[in-house]
Amino acid sequence: MTKRLSVIGGMLSLIALATIVLVAGSATSDPEHWPQWRGPFFNGVAKGSAPPVEFSDTKNIKKNIKWKTAIPGRGFSTPVIWGDRIFLTTAVPTGKITKIPLLEDIGDGGGVGRGEEHKFVVMCLDKNTGKTLWEQVAKVATPHEGYQREYGSFASNSPATDGRYLYASFGSRGIYCYDLDGKLIWEKDLGVRMKIRVQLGEGATPALHGNLLIHPYDQQGGSFVVALDKRNGKEVWRVGRDEESSWSTPLIADFKGKKQVVISATKKVRAYDSEDGKLIWECAGLGMAVIPHPAQQNDFVLVMSGDPTPKLMAIRLGREGDLTGSDAILWTQTRGIPSTTSPVLHDNKFYALTDNGMLSCFNATTGKPYYHRRRLREPDNFIASPVAAGGNLYLVSVSGVVTVIKLGEKFEVVATNTLEDHEFVASPAVAEGELFLRSKTHLFCVSDGKTE
Repeated sequence: MTKRLSVIGGMLSLIALATIVLVAGSATSDPEHWPQWRGPFFNGVAKGSAPPVEFSDTKNIKKNIKWKTAIPGRGFSTPVIWGDRIFLTTAVPTGKITKIPLLEDIGDGGGVGRGEEHKFVVMCLDKNTGKTLWEQVAKVATPHEGYQREYGSFASNSPATDGRYLYASFGSRGIYCYDLDGKLIWEKDLGVRMKIRVQLGEGATPALHGNLLIHPYDQQGGSFVVALDKRNGKEVWRVGRDEESSWSTPLIADFKGKKQVVISATKKVRAYDSEDGKLIWECAGLGMAVIPHPAQQNDFVLVMSGDPTPKLMAIRLGREGDLTGSDAILWTQTRGIPSTTSPVLHDNKFYALTDNGMLSCFNATTGKPYYHRRRLREPDNFIASPVAAGGNLYLVSVSGVVTVIKLGEKFEVVATNTLEDHEFVASPAVAEGELFLRSKTHLFCVSDGKTE
């Protein structure tokens, strides 16, 4: 298993960085919230006021850092935001260890934390101060598998909110619904003990659509996607999937008013009818270990996979059946495609950031690059997905360098910022002109003209 695949696994477990979550309905109509891991419009773009482009948290300079709060345990889920509340998940070791027999060669950094009991925690913070408003232990359990050493965690599935309830998935440890004051409304144990390739870790995030919570469970055998009634957790439909381990969050695509659940995966990209789970179309062509989130531009979707077989495909909606090799595939690209990070789609421009820090901007309709594989000034690794706000793109490296790029057809660096002594895996969130960055140990609020 390649090193790149282990990096992929980190994001998977993270992601967001996975690592993430889609919300429809009222959540998408208010641009000041960040209700899911790819933002209010499923594409990594925030609306409303712009965050600052210059900020710093070093030993010598602190600029535009409103607050930073230590987060217990280890969790790389992206925070979600509704009004003045921030929600995130984490996993805190209890210190109790159970010896679990090793059933396979996990290799290359996988399997960390297996057999170690954890508290699986949902947290709510005050957006203005960073203070904890409430904290709930969803479950205490001993994971049967571990996660990737550098970039994985047991709390990498990002939560989602519809403004009334919060939905948090811990994968094999169940799904939990709380009201925004922390009261448990329902919990669901699907009886799944996921088997992930070389124990790279879980991390797929469910998607909210209407009254449905749609969750994929792609693993090494027994894969499926399930839709639960978000009001009570009851199963509405379930469809088996001939898939291996994948970590991409579903996209709720719209074609002529009809909603399709599009899930990228190794063997095939598939689209299901959101009402009953019926397969609408499928298309082979992506590679192994699919993590990036799909995006929709007009009447087509863009899907990606990274190393060892990078591929970007634009697939036209409105067709049915097997679309592999057909003219439904509008264009493809195999260079400058990320393994882990999800894209930003804005103004018919598709921004893709590779894990080693090369940025490309494509015309989303034609696939023509405006610029291609432009390397950032500071060489680094990237697991967190980029976000766009106020006409700029924010790129957060593992080592805490945040590069701000101007949106548009030309590659233009606006600013380079440093958050010293912190590592970043979780993807950023933006709300009301503030940027929220989660490191391995802290959550930062970046706000113009305000200093900690």
